[in-house]
Amino acid sequence: MNKAISEIIERLKKYPNSEYELNENSIIVKENNENGFSVSLTSNENDNYTVAFDIWHEEFDNEIDALNCFAFGLSKDCRLKTTKKGGKPVKWTVQSNENGNWIDGSTTGLINLAFWKKVEVVYLQNDLIK
Repeated sequence: MNKAISEIIERLKKYPNSEYELNENSIIVKENNENGFSVSLTSNENDNYTVAFDIWHEEFDNEIDALNCFAFGLSKDCRLKTTKKGGKPVKWTVQSNENGNWIDGSTTGLINLAFWKKVEVVYLQNDLIK
């Protein structure tokens, strides 16, 4: 098992209510409330990592940065702004809480040609790490 994944498992012992799935190269922590989102870390070749919050994802070549991003996704200081078109999610933007203001970070989106459909924005947030 990868060192980063072992580290996550060890840290999750502090949170007995957390549920996760594990395989040889990845761990997925399931959302811990009805408005939450899954957080995953995948160990790729060449000591690279992919951290994902639902569909949003980012690549890291540094284990510490990947672990920090993973923990951030489980905290109350992170939320996922999800844009839907016609009820279907098409865009995910990570937001961080800075002095009570939610600041947009990076975005992952899908190509959606249904530009005429109604736009709805929902906010998903985990609260595993207070």
